[in-house]
Amino acid sequence: MKTSGFTRREFLRAVGGGIVVLVAFDPADLLAQERRWPSYPDDLNAYLRIDPDGRAWIFSGKIEMGQGVMTSQAQMAAEELGVALDAVTMVLGDTDRCPWDMGTFGSLTTRLFGPALRAACAEARAVLVKLAAERLGVSPEQLAVENGVVSVAGDRARKVTYGELAQGKPIARLVGGKAVLRAAKDLAVIGQSPRRLDARDKVTGRARFAADVRLPGMLHARILRPPAHGAIPKRVDTSAARKLPGVTLVEEKDLVAVLHADPEAAEAALHAVVATWDTPRRDLDPDSIFDHLVASAPAGEVKLSRGDPAGARKAAARVFEHTYRSGYRAHAPIEPHAAVAEWKDGRMTVWASTQTPFPARDAVAKALGLAQKDVRVVTPYVGGGFGGKSAGAQIVEAARLARAAGRPVQVAWTRAEEFFHDTFSPAAVVKLASAVDDAGRITLWDYAVWAAGDRGTAHAYDVPNATVRVHGGLWGAGASPHPFAVGPWRAPGAPTNVFAAESQIDVMAAAAKLDPLELRLRNTSDPRMRRVLQAAADAAGWKPAPGPSGKGRGIACGIDAGTYVALVAEVEVERQTGRTRVTRVVAAQDMGLVVNPEGARMQVEGSVTMGLGYVLAEELRFQGGEILDRSFANYAIPRFSWLPRIETVLVKNDELAPQGGGEPAIVPLGAAVANAIFDATGARLDRLPMTPERVRAAVAKG
Repeated sequence: MKTSGFTRREFLRAVGGGIVVLVAFDPADLLAQERRWPSYPDDLNAYLRIDPDGRAWIFSGKIEMGQGVMTSQAQMAAEELGVALDAVTMVLGDTDRCPWDMGTFGSLTTRLFGPALRAACAEARAVLVKLAAERLGVSPEQLAVENGVVSVAGDRARKVTYGELAQGKPIARLVGGKAVLRAAKDLAVIGQSPRRLDARDKVTGRARFAADVRLPGMLHARILRPPAHGAIPKRVDTSAARKLPGVTLVEEKDLVAVLHADPEAAEAALHAVVATWDTPRRDLDPDSIFDHLVASAPAGEVKLSRGDPAGARKAAARVFEHTYRSGYRAHAPIEPHAAVAEWKDGRMTVWASTQTPFPARDAVAKALGLAQKDVRVVTPYVGGGFGGKSAGAQIVEAARLARAAGRPVQVAWTRAEEFFHDTFSPAAVVKLASAVDDAGRITLWDYAVWAAGDRGTAHAYDVPNATVRVHGGLWGAGASPHPFAVGPWRAPGAPTNVFAAESQIDVMAAAAKLDPLELRLRNTSDPRMRRVLQAAADAAGWKPAPGPSGKGRGIACGIDAGTYVALVAEVEVERQTGRTRVTRVVAAQDMGLVVNPEGARMQVEGSVTMGLGYVLAEELRFQGGEILDRSFANYAIPRFSWLPRIETVLVKNDELAPQGGGEPAIVPLGAAVANAIFDATGARLDRLPMTPERVRAAVAKG
């Protein structure tokens, strides 16, 4: 048996003693639904170890960046294994110790890795019960498991612990077939909200992040950066920096860096480097970018074609045609990108702030010409990612510098570097034509999107004549129409697509003089969508009325990561200034079986809080490849004073496997707020963010 480069003997030696369970569980069917990644290795995708003292070590390639998966994965493991939650220790994101994983993004941890983890623990429990049956001289059917103790039903004195079964007996068993998971009615740990496993470390300041790692002899790096994206160095003079005491200077092709044991001295040495640059001119800015994207895009790829849209357009008494736009957004995590690399005994180890430890390992191996087995990436706690730490340029930088210097090196981006080197959420354009008949039925849906991809373009409405065309996805570097790198940003592309779609639904509701909730319900037979819409409306105390009613309330819905969500937003708008305050958000979410209800509510609240940024303020200022926003002094992210009252309704659906919870609630927020602004003022906003200037102009236009 081979397991990601290890032989069975090497693997057992690496993980140590105790009972080791290797699970031949292949979630290829789940991955096929995502259509984006190869399958997990079929030899190993989840594993655990039971120590002689009964402690369960759970190894997961996922990482903890505040979303709570350290706790929810421990709950799933404890549930299926039959141990107490406090007997579980989680090891996350260590490429030497954990099974391969594509990364932590897309709200995939619970819905994709969760089934594999639960299957492993269920099979481990079966193995342990069988061993106990042999020890106690009874059949497995006569045994019960509670908190890691296996006892004979009706005679609890006859018992053996998991730890006793493991004592002095390293056991490896490869188990195949489908694991029998516990039924929803029997769950005791899943569905509860225990204190988060990372809570104490984080509130006491003991939590360690990549920038906190300190190694003997470590140097701090400061790297020469271009003034704009696309700039090419014409001349670099490092002579003055070389003369400074304690400075190590590295010049490797595209990498020029100064290293010093003191980070402030490294910064001073960087200022001593003199460089001149050839900067290409691109006449692109936040306003001209939209025409550029449409002109530069490839032909549209048809994602949906149903009925006769052309015929429906001709037959419609009125066709509603609108263009919606959204600007570039930064990820702006609290923790900038950081990494510490150590080159030792022909092997590179990197402690990194990353959402993708295994792809980061592969990138380091490629950059240094090493075999994958000679690179290890360890992921401490990550201080927010939102998709922006899927890319890890700082990891490769640290590894290159550590090998060149022969000493451990830390690369910790400044806030200015974080803004400059971000992989921004792309600016995008949506053009939409639709029609509704006298009965309030949507008859036409002609949807085209540029630069945002197709996430969020699927909806639950029963439209007989529909087409969806996607012109380019989430482009990265290379042959990109963008003046700098772009990439995934929480529910990539979906906030833009749903902003357009759910704003358009409201446009038709107002024209048809129908209550916005009623139009939505009239046009969907999807039971999950109907339930979340009604649940949100009921919790918000929705009173039917066509818009604009003057009340300042809006509704919007969406589907993301297998989860259905509906939001009701209430706003106050100052007409003279355009200042908009969101006062209340009610979110109803059907995410299947909820592993940790409090964690799910936290994710909804986090989505709404972060979402206020893209809705009301966040838009990157740039000129060509030059990034004009380099700090929080001029790039506005949500403040506590912005926060509305947030109410979460978790719609019960225990028969459905757990779905994604980290992103869905952020998706419809833009449309819910835009629709609420329309309801308050009669002004329709078609561009994100809806800044005071844009709201004031829309209100003035009437």
